[in-house]
Amino acid sequence: MLNELEVTGRARTHVIQILEPRFAAQPEVALAFLAMRAAAARDGFNLQPFSTFRNYETQLRIWNHKFTGKRPLYDLDGNVRDFDALTERQLVEGILHWSALPGGSRHQWGTEIDVVEGNVVAAGYAPKLLPEETAVGGVFREMQRWLDQNMARFGFFRPYNYFKGGMFPEPWHLSYAAASMEAIKCVTAELLTEVTRHADIQGKDIALELIPFIYENYILNYVGPDEQRPVVTP
Repeated sequence: MLNELEVTGRARTHVIQILEPRFAAQPEVALAFLAMRAAAARDGFNLQPFSTFRNYETQLRIWNHKFTGKRPLYDLDGNVRDFDALTERQLVEGILHWSALPGGSRHQWGTEIDVVEGNVVAAGYAPKLLPEETAVGGVFREMQRWLDQNMARFGFFRPYNYFKGGMFPEPWHLSYAAASMEAIKCVTAELLTEVTRHADIQGKDIALELIPFIYENYILNYVGPDEQRPVVTP
């Protein structure tokens, strides 16, 4: 089980650093991903970890930049939203559709890997991690088809496989079930409240007010391993 520092990303004692390809994850997660990556390579795909373990400070910076308009907010279809038209609560929910409250991100657990197609990236493409990349004609669509057919046998699933009313779909976001299903048991609304209360976070008052809502709708509300659907359909 992860301790309170590990599960909130304030420590990294639960992860190891892999150098090639470069990423950090729990040891069993790293081994499973490398095995899946080798299988994908035999089929012509270069699974490249784009974002893996993310510490608390990094998640806090993402939140603060989005809350202050330094980074854009997107709607369900990947279109940029009008920052100035949002109320404070709409702003918080707009952030949460794509980015977790610091302390509440699955990326802190060392169980999550955002995956892109390395051959495309090597050719000069800069990943956006937006719906257009997996839509018909999208640069990562065929990689996602391979993941549809193969990821479960290596222990992975998509926690944001489709929209359930919380996080928007993120087909590139893979979770290692055996470890993440244990990690989420360590996250509580009380822990998130304690961490947020002592954080240098923008919108602290509204975030603290909404923590019970955030916990139910954006942390516990994910698509489980037994609820998965193919991202790429014929």
